[in-house]
Amino acid sequence: MPRKSAAVAAETARSILRTATELFAAEGFGQVALDQVAGAAGVTRGAVYHHYRNKYGLFTAVAADCQAAVAKAVVGAAGEQADPVTSLRNGCHGFLDAITTGAAARILLVEAPAVLGWQQWRALDAEHSVVHLRDALAEAGVELELLDATTAQLSGAMNEAALWLIEEPDQTAAAHQVLDRLIDSVIGRTVR
Repeated sequence: MPRKSAAVAAETARSILRTATELFAAEGFGQVALDQVAGAAGVTRGAVYHHYRNKYGLFTAVAADCQAAVAKAVVGAAGEQADPVTSLRNGCHGFLDAITTGAAARILLVEAPAVLGWQQWRALDAEHSVVHLRDALAEAGVELELLDATTAQLSGAMNEAALWLIEEPDQTAAAHQVLDRLIDSVIGRTVR
């Protein structure tokens, strides 16, 4: 029986997380109450508190889950390419696609910096996303002394492109075309 109850508890936590993700993305952190999450997930408010200490804890879990999903998509898109520039390019395009699909952009680029605070948001981003970009840029030949600056600027450009695409979803092809030009420019000017 303990395995069954552990499995049920894990499924309850996942259900709460999925529901909270949808609500936070649709309405924003400030507009969502834990009672609303509980009701939409079909659980009690006590169950929400059992799995996630409070609303902030629940949002932190939502942000980490979204960040992990985006990172997984980036790694998958980058793949195991023989050419590191192709891997970089595929990963960057994978990021732009993943961050603009579903709840990710609203959760990670709008709500998370405000709710978690700048430093915690940056730490979460560095742990799940920036590390992959930095590694890919290094593999593509960006000079060590320019690596951190290049990573920060390319990451910022892609985040801004994602926010723009939320407002201009019919501009996806243009955003990807400009991303290719940006990558070409970065690699062309900073390669050893």
